[in-house]
Amino acid sequence: MGEYEYDWFECDEELDEAQHAFVIALRARALTWAADPVDSRLVPPERDYPFVACLNIDAPQENFALLTVGVHLDGHHLRGDRLHNQDFTLPEVPTSLAMEASGSPEELAEQAAGWFEAIIRRPVVRYEWLHAGQVYASRYLFPDTREGLSQMYNRELAPPGQQDRLLAAGHFTGRGWIDTRGLGEPDRVTHVRGAS
Repeated sequence: MGEYEYDWFECDEELDEAQHAFVIALRARALTWAADPVDSRLVPPERDYPFVACLNIDAPQENFALLTVGVHLDGHHLRGDRLHNQDFTLPEVPTSLAMEASGSPEELAEQAAGWFEAIIRRPVVRYEWLHAGQVYASRYLFPDTREGLSQMYNRELAPPGQQDRLLAAGHFTGRGWIDTRGLGEPDRVTHVRGAS
C-alpha cells in the first residue's frame, strides 16, 4: 500500500470549539493512514442530530459503498458504529463494530481515528457464485466474522428454479430480496480490500 493524499473530513460549516479541536486531531491521525481509499465526511449538527464524522467504505472498481461507519460526538462522549448511509443515524441495536468513549476532544479524536483505521484495514472478500460461466450472485463480507456487508443476486443469470427454492426455504430479506447465505459455499473468493 502506498500513501494516500486526501482532504480528510472536510466541512465548510462553522464548528464549535470542541468540534474544531476534535476535527483537527482526527485529520492529523487520518493523514497517517495507509489504507485503501475511502470517502470521508463531516455532518454538522442540526436540530436534534449530533455532530457526525463518517466514512463510506467503497468496493474498489465498483460504484457503490460497502459500508458506512461513523461516530456521533456529543460533548465529551462519542459513539461509533455502522451508520445509515443517508441520514447517518446509529442502528437501534449496536452491531459488532460498535464503540463508545469519553474524554477531551483530542482523546475522542484519537479513539475515533484508531477505530476508523481498524475498520478500513480489515480484510474484505467477495464471494461469487457462478452459473454458465457468469456471476449470478455475490456477497461482500469480513472473512474473519463472515459478517455480510453487501450482496447481489441476479435471477436471470441464476440456475433455473433456484430463486423459488431459496424463497421457499426462507432465504430472503425484506421485499423478497434473496439472501445469498442460502447459496452454500461460493465458487470463487476474491480479496477486494484491506489487509490481506
